[in-house]
Amino acid sequence: MKTKDNKSNQLHYLTISERDEDWGLVVSTIGNQLVAPQSTYPPRNHPANYLFSPQNGRILNEFQLIYITQGQGFFSSQSSKHQKVEAGTMILLFPHEWHSYSPDPNTGWEEYWVGFKGKIAQHCIEKGFFSIANPLLYIGLSSTVSNLYHDILCYASKEKTGFQQIISSIVFHLLSTVYYRARNHTFANNTIIEKINEARTLMKEHTENPIAILEIAERIGVGYTWFRRMFKDYTGISPAQYQMQLRLMRAKELLTTTDLNVVEIAYRLNFGNGGQFATFFKNKEQISPSDFRKRMH
Repeated sequence: MKTKDNKSNQLHYLTISERDEDWGLVVSTIGNQLVAPQSTYPPRNHPANYLFSPQNGRILNEFQLIYITQGQGFFSSQSSKHQKVEAGTMILLFPHEWHSYSPDPNTGWEEYWVGFKGKIAQHCIEKGFFSIANPLLYIGLSSTVSNLYHDILCYASKEKTGFQQIISSIVFHLLSTVYYRARNHTFANNTIIEKINEARTLMKEHTENPIAILEIAERIGVGYTWFRRMFKDYTGISPAQYQMQLRLMRAKELLTTTDLNVVEIAYRLNFGNGGQFATFFKNKEQISPSDFRKRMH
């Protein structure tokens, strides 16, 4: 089902085949609408299974990403409290979760939305990338994000063969962008980022002769415990793991671009002996350094 009210309001409700579902992610609806102040919300031009009243809310059997680009309003759900929504906020709706939202009658709002489902989206939730308890993600106003919605609208309006695969891939790009922007918004403190970047620079400059984590913390002027916690919060891995990955990348570089033997590379990277290095490399790559070199050549 497709409707198009005017240049500001576009609504598409899409067909999905079994072959589309095999892709792992499918899109059920995409749209954009400008809701004027003091107007009825939601507009009555949606299918019955999507309509709701802000007083009673609704439950869907899909995910939706709703991006508010103008105005403000309110949101509540079964797992989160009643909250104010401002422009630049992404609302993530979860399947089988009661929710309600609406614009402030005094401001109205502009919203983009996309509905989707599939094992890829479910996997992102199960692995904790998004939380049902925190459905509001502030990402700021972004033409990049708005353009992703417009790209989906463009493909959906034509419904050419294979369109579900490309628009569902754009949805995954959209999810990734939301995650990236929301994560970085939580680290708005430039001092934290500066310290972590200082530490990463030190680690990269001393890949072959790693500096102890305690010494790195002292050099950048922060406490050891704080440094380890904030580094992992920001990068997703511990400082020691980060150093190990740098050494692994350097080992691969030396194996593919030099004639140094395994023992020489081991000592160059400050391992105790060739056996220690070979064990480290094989645990990480499931292949020995010598076999890796042969494969690359």
